[in-house]
Amino acid sequence: MANIPGDLHYTEEHEYIRKTESGLIEVGITDYAQGELGDVVYVELPKVGTKLAKHDVFGTIEAVKAVSELFSPIAGEVAETNSRLDGEPALVNSDPYKEGWMIRLKPDDDSAIDGLMDSAAYAKQIG
Repeated sequence: MANIPGDLHYTEEHEYIRKTESGLIEVGITDYAQGELGDVVYVELPKVGTKLAKHDVFGTIEAVKAVSELFSPIAGEVAETNSRLDGEPALVNSDPYKEGWMIRLKPDDDSAIDGLMDSAAYAKQIG
C-alpha cells in the first residue's frame, strides 16, 4: 500500500505538491510513483530561474526499469532544486516526501494548488 500523506496535493502524473512555510511550492514524485519506477539511479532537474507553465516537463528521472519525464503541476519559476539528488538519487526511493523532493517553485498563482487532487482523490486514482 502506497504512503499518501493527507496534507499534500497530487497530480494525475504522480507528482505531489507541498506549500512550504516560505510560500514556495515543493514538488516531488509520490511513494506510489517511486515504487512503480524501482531503484532511481539518476534525476535531471532544471536550473534555478527556469520558468515553467503547468504541465511543462521540468526534468527526467531514470530508474533501473524506465526513464520518465517529470511534469510541473503548476506554473511558476524554479526557486530551488534539491542538489542532494545529484549524488543521492535513491533519496527519491527512501524518502520521497521529505529528503527526496525535487524542486521548489515560486508559483505564478497561489490558488493553482486548489485544482489538484487531495489525498483521497489520489488514493482512488491509484486504486
